[in-house]
Amino acid sequence: MKYDTLGLETKGENILVVSLNRPEVLNALNTQMGLDLLDLWTRVTAEPGALRCAVLTGSGERAFCAGGDLKQRDGMSEAEWQAQHEIFERAFMALIDCPLPVIAAVNGHAFGGGLEMALCCDFIYAVPEARFAQSETRLGIMPGGMGTQNLPRAVGERRAKELILSARQFSAAEGLEWGLVNRLCEPAKLIEEARATAQAIAENGPLAVRQAKKSIHYGLQMDLATGYRFEIEAYNRLVDTDDRREGVKAFNEKRKPEFKGS
Repeated sequence: MKYDTLGLETKGENILVVSLNRPEVLNALNTQMGLDLLDLWTRVTAEPGALRCAVLTGSGERAFCAGGDLKQRDGMSEAEWQAQHEIFERAFMALIDCPLPVIAAVNGHAFGGGLEMALCCDFIYAVPEARFAQSETRLGIMPGGMGTQNLPRAVGERRAKELILSARQFSAAEGLEWGLVNRLCEPAKLIEEARATAQAIAENGPLAVRQAKKSIHYGLQMDLATGYRFEIEAYNRLVDTDDRREGVKAFNEKRKPEFKGS
């Protein structure tokens, strides 16, 4: 897979590092990047092959993603704007529905759609210098990449209202305190630490990881009892798998399991 706006690098057989690659404009999200992301996450979902985890980061040292490319949007008609946003919507949904865990490695500022993209990942590592904002209301619009849904789930309703309605920036340290960011990493070690966690995930049963991710994601949208029933359905699909048998066998033989994803 080769893309105009994305850099791809595989680490071993199981880990894919994806870089938003428009550093000259702070990795701003334009139509082509939307198309590239949509294609990437759709392909990874349909044909993951040996991949078991992905890391999403930005090129350069200044920004993860500055949000939508406003220079490209300047002068767009209503129809053109909505057609572009439809691409973005599909790309966000493809990311959030991706069965592989995706770690956001936020190497710099994440504003507007950049923060929304990070929030669509499963969890976030960030450099201490990174700043975040849902800045859309400053432009007379509102978040349209699940920001009004994912930010409250990360930091709570009242704090999310404050951040979205005021459009104020906040620091990586604040994000860590509020539960939006999982870990702060020094810039030189950000990708290394994200890759280490990705490797730990990749060494676990891939079917189990995907089912657990799905159970958490969808279960949180249900009441407790219904969510638990969903969890058990996901659990039962793992019982009659070679990976489950290999995991138990390896435990009893005191060795590292060799999961095949079957």
